[in-house]
Amino acid sequence: MAHVNLLPWRAARRKQREREFYMQLAAAFVVALGVLLLWVFWMDQRIDNQNERNTYLQTEIKQLDVRIAKIKDLEAVRAHLLARKQIIEQLQADRSQMVHLFDELVKTIPSSARLTGLKQNGQSMSLDGVAQSNASVAEYMRNVESSPWMGHTDLRKTENTHDATRMPYTFGLDVTLSRPKTDEADAGKASVQPAEASSSATPAATTPAISGTAAKAMTTALAKPVDAMAPATPEAAKPVRASAATGGAKP
Repeated sequence: MAHVNLLPWRAARRKQREREFYMQLAAAFVVALGVLLLWVFWMDQRIDNQNERNTYLQTEIKQLDVRIAKIKDLEAVRAHLLARKQIIEQLQADRSQMVHLFDELVKTIPSSARLTGLKQNGQSMSLDGVAQSNASVAEYMRNVESSPWMGHTDLRKTENTHDATRMPYTFGLDVTLSRPKTDEADAGKASVQPAEASSSATPAATTPAISGTAAKAMTTALAKPVDAMAPATPEAAKPVRASAATGGAKP
């Protein structure tokens, strides 16, 4: 026998579909909420990780700043030590210069000129003296410029005092000091040697040279102008060559 359904099945089916739709919508909302929570958690983890890295980098930067400050202090100390080293090397190279300068002053001065004073300022020297004529001053300048320890010479003044002495002309010279190339090479080799080797050398080797040649030069240069002021006599009129005062050193 055939069965006929007289109930409103369409309305029941519609309600069932509505229930299924709302259930799917709720499931999609729950899934979306779960995905959102997971994404927020993941982003929080990344932010925390980046903050930790930033903290670590800041700590390392602070340590590097401290090291940089120490390096700058060490560089300042290094520059100070290098300056002291250069000064010591310069003193080491110039320790024998004065002996050679006094020796060259005795060798270069002609018999017709006398020195009354000298002054050294670094690598320049001022010479004051008296001479018989301007030709004597010119000869002295040529001798000074030909010396290996003295270079260019400038005439500061030359005056005729018109007095009755043998040397009426007063002059002043500005001399630029120099150093022979061989001596510079020896000074460079000496500066490379250890400090113990330089400290073991006694300074007595240079003392006799100063007390011998240099002392005679100063005595000859400063004492004879005083004799020139005395009245002229036949014996005093004879010029005394500088070679006699220095043991035979020719001008």
